Amino acid sequence: MRVVGFTEPGGPDVLSVAELPEPAPGPGEIRVRVHGAAVNPADTLLRSEPGAMAATARPHLLGMDLAGVVDRTGADVPFAVGDRVMSVVLPVRHAGGAYAEYVVVPAEWAVAVPVGIALHEAATVPMNALTALAAIETMELKEGDVAGVTGAAGAFGGCLLQLAAARGIRTVADAAPKDEELVRGLGATWTVSRGPGVAARMREVVPGGVDALLDGALLGADVLDAVRDGGSYAGLRKLGEPGTKPLPPAPRGISYRGFEVHDWFGRTDLMAEIAAALGAGRLSPRVAEIVPPEQAPRAHAALDAGGTRGRYVLDFS
Repeated sequence: MRVVGFTEPGGPDVLSVAELPEPAPGPGEIRVRVHGAAVNPADTLLRSEPGAMAATARPHLLGMDLAGVVDRTGADVPFAVGDRVMSVVLPVRHAGGAYAEYVVVPAEWAVAVPVGIALHEAATVPMNALTALAAIETMELKEGDVAGVTGAAGAFGGCLLQLAAARGIRTVADAAPKDEELVRGLGATWTVSRGPGVAARMREVVPGGVDALLDGALLGADVLDAVRDGGSYAGLRKLGEPGTKPLPPAPRGISYRGFEVHDWFGRTDLMAEIAAALGAGRLSPRVAEIVPPEQAPRAHAALDAGGTRGRYVLDFS
């Protein structure tokens, strides 16, 4: 099978197409003939950070979500050969990630793709949507609450806005002028200009402060003033990871919360919620461009440069 992998960490040019034996599913697993594998910012971090993929076989395979067709099954799975599915993937496992023609995943990591959704579209959804729901659950947000969202125009932010709206959670989201219409269309209750002073602008809209701040842009202490006394804050990455800013001791009773999305793999109820929202049009797949595997370096370079809206999708169909 064709794969996209790398042997040593570095820039986008370390990625190349290679061939590996096809994997076989075990009990409780399915093998997916991949049609599309999404390219996520986390992939670029794993590609460039020394040692991040050391526990996996070479060539290291990236990719955190995919969509395709089940072509083989192990015992005791709720899927049949021919089913269209989308799935999250954990690239730091020994078996590697989604950048391959065939990928084996535990059946509970996957969910059926709704009728009318193209597989390349579906490939952009699982990881960002599950991350958004994990954030909502971690912050214990409920109907009527208000969440602040930074990085709202990105793929994670967009999923968060839509899934929060579906649960009746109000949001105040930051946006650049060119993204304001997009962010409003994704379900933000209010929008404010991004950039320095964003916390004060959120306070102008929600004078008492937001119940929770979901910091997709990793602004850290710069947005804490937007949070009400006793509220909560969580960044998209764990504190101390590359790209995160140090936080001061939590002021005003604010709680810092963290989560690892892979801890939420196997939550079939959340995967079903994602599929239902996608099928009902409450969650929008966002494809930046569909590219052949040979153009994976270009997709990674685009993410490294920043400003990409939606996801590049590697086409293995």
